[in-house]
Amino acid sequence: MLLIEQDGPIARVTLNRPEVRNAFDEALIAELTTWAEGVTADGPARVAVLAGAGKMFCAGADLAWMSKMAAYTHEENVRDAQAMSRMFDALDHLPIPLIGRVHGAALGGGVGLAAVCDIVVASEDAAFAFTEVKLGILPAVISPYALAKIGRSAARELFLTGARFSAARAREIGLVHAIGPESEIDRLIAKYVNDLVTSAPQAVAAAKQLIAEVSTRTRTSAPEYTIDAIAERRASPEGQEGMSAFLAKRPPSWISRGSS
Repeated sequence: MLLIEQDGPIARVTLNRPEVRNAFDEALIAELTTWAEGVTADGPARVAVLAGAGKMFCAGADLAWMSKMAAYTHEENVRDAQAMSRMFDALDHLPIPLIGRVHGAALGGGVGLAAVCDIVVASEDAAFAFTEVKLGILPAVISPYALAKIGRSAARELFLTGARFSAARAREIGLVHAIGPESEIDRLIAKYVNDLVTSAPQAVAAAKQLIAEVSTRTRTSAPEYTIDAIAERRASPEGQEGMSAFLAKRPPSWISRGSS
């Protein structure tokens, strides 16, 4: 259900259920969680690209899986939601950058996948929708990640209506970062990949942590964290190498380990 290919410094991760539009079920959730929890900051991958096989990125929940949920007890529903929450949390805390390659559509939980990606590149004809209310349920598990991306105002419109919105609108509200014809999105992704692999890998991981940490702190508590963070990075071997390379006008060591 999940294709994983190591392409130099890039881990290419593809949802591989095109017959059901790459919809989630228990097995796909488990496979994606296992992959995400196994990624390390010092592994072979410097960046991951998440895509969907076939005509669509991800249609959300699988219909057969949803039909089983109708008979679940409250406790079974809790366990099921916990498994999905664990998957999104693992993807959100990935120690390497995650790029979403969205084509066709991202619906329901598929929008959640886009929300946990650091960078999203979408085809200009891609469609998005928080479809849960149309089914009488909620975008609950994905809401922390979606709200962090699109904010409360857009969420009030899109969570409540379940309406489809375009890639251009998704870019306007911060869910998507770049759009283009489907034939061009791999070129756009390649540019992002090059920018990422020419950045210091530990600094990139630390920057992800910085964003997560500072966004939850108050203006009075953030400075203590940020002062310690920059002091630690300046004294780190990677920070020392980066500053030395800059002053010596030479490429830093990590570029030879993964740049294109």
